[in-house]
Parts: sequence; structure tokens; C-alpha cells
Amino acid sequence: MKPEIHPEYKQITVTCSCGNTFETGSTSGRDLGIEVCSSCHPFYTGKQKVMDTAGQVDKFRRRYGAK
Repeated sequence: MKPEIHPEYKQITVTCSCGNTFETGSTSGRDLGIEVCSSCHPFYTGKQKVMDTAGQVDKFRRRYGAK
């Protein structure tokens, strides 16, 4: 890598709206505030619900014989 052309890499603190905080690296140097993190996101916590609009999941299971 060429010297003196890369931005300075700093440690920052990321704070989620759920209260979870963690440290990461960034070139901006400013702390971040986020709305959703891996501790409160429904996909990662296992609380995600399958939205069945107009019976599409059942229709798929009947059509392709999901047993």
C-alpha cells in the first residue's frame, strides 16, 4: 500500500436503540446510533414471523407437496 494516501482508521462506539453497544472501526471517527442491531433484529433473535398473505404459503405447500 502507498503511504500517506489512506484515511486514518479509528475505533468508534455503536449504540443501538435497544441499548446494546459495541465497538468497531471506522474512518469517520464519529460514534454511531443505529435503530436495529443483531441483538434485537427479529431474524437473528428467532422471533421472525412468516407473513402469510392470502394463503400463499399453504397454496405453495399444496402445490408442491411439502410434507
